[in-house]
Amino acid sequence: MLGRFTWKAMGSPCALFLYAPGRTELDRAAERAQALVAELERKYSRYRDDSVLSAINRSAGDPAGVEVDEETALLLDYADTAHRHSGGRFDATSGTLRRVWNFRSGRVPSRDEVGEALRCVGWAKLRWERPRVALPVAGMELDFGGFVKEYAVDRVTDLCRELGVRHGMVDLGGDLRAIGPHPDGRPWRVGIRDPRAPERALASVALRWEALATSGDYERCMVVDGVRYSHILDPRTGWPVSGLASASVVAEQCLVAGTATTVALLSGERGGARFLDGLGLPNLRVDSRGRLSGSLLASAGSSGRFAAGDRPGPAA
Repeated sequence: MLGRFTWKAMGSPCALFLYAPGRTELDRAAERAQALVAELERKYSRYRDDSVLSAINRSAGDPAGVEVDEETALLLDYADTAHRHSGGRFDATSGTLRRVWNFRSGRVPSRDEVGEALRCVGWAKLRWERPRVALPVAGMELDFGGFVKEYAVDRVTDLCRELGVRHGMVDLGGDLRAIGPHPDGRPWRVGIRDPRAPERALASVALRWEALATSGDYERCMVVDGVRYSHILDPRTGWPVSGLASASVVAEQCLVAGTATTVALLSGERGGARFLDGLGLPNLRVDSRGRLSGSLLASAGSSGRFAAGDRPGPAA
């Protein structure tokens, strides 16, 4: 029996596609999964005063910092590893740049404003010595928004498997992971969005147990005087990146796939290609001129685009 469950969490539309023997098993798995996502959102949302992340951020300027639990410690370890392996491009302290970059305003901040915001950015400034984390500079913040949704996908997938679900798909705001193929062995066919027409798919990927994540400049951006400014900001300069319009990666874990796509966009067209090819993970890249490249290119067909009406997202 296939059940489809939809809801909204982490600021995104979410869906579960689960196979189970009956309605009771389906409802139980879906209820537990949604509760887990809600708990992770409560714990790591920067918009909630009672979140763990907000407690850490309120301590900014206090050299003593705060003590964190094991799950938060593991995420801090991951953020530290991603920062080192990305050459500083992946930086969980860069969320403070949103103070000067408001992509709904249609206004480009001045270089002085960006420079002032950068005073509070820099993973190297943070002190992380288990189990305490300290943000020595007043005004610094941690922001897990760049990877907590992907982490949640992996947690939900593991939970469903623990509950006996062997076939299904987790979709949290377009970050996907297959719990297992359809019962008859068919893979899940999922679409990769066209960054210039996000309601359409430009390629599809077959997933059985893997994860797929996509990052693109279409999610939040602004055009000022004919110049397109991506919401993806380089933490080293404080300015939007350019070169790639989107990057999609298939990996065993959604957390890894999501981080890889983010770092690719932060690395620009050539740097992003080198980074993804170096990882050896299946990927599809779209540059600012709409040209496709990457090891998943064959799935886009000879024209590089699917027929009108094809849409991104899981399909039977």
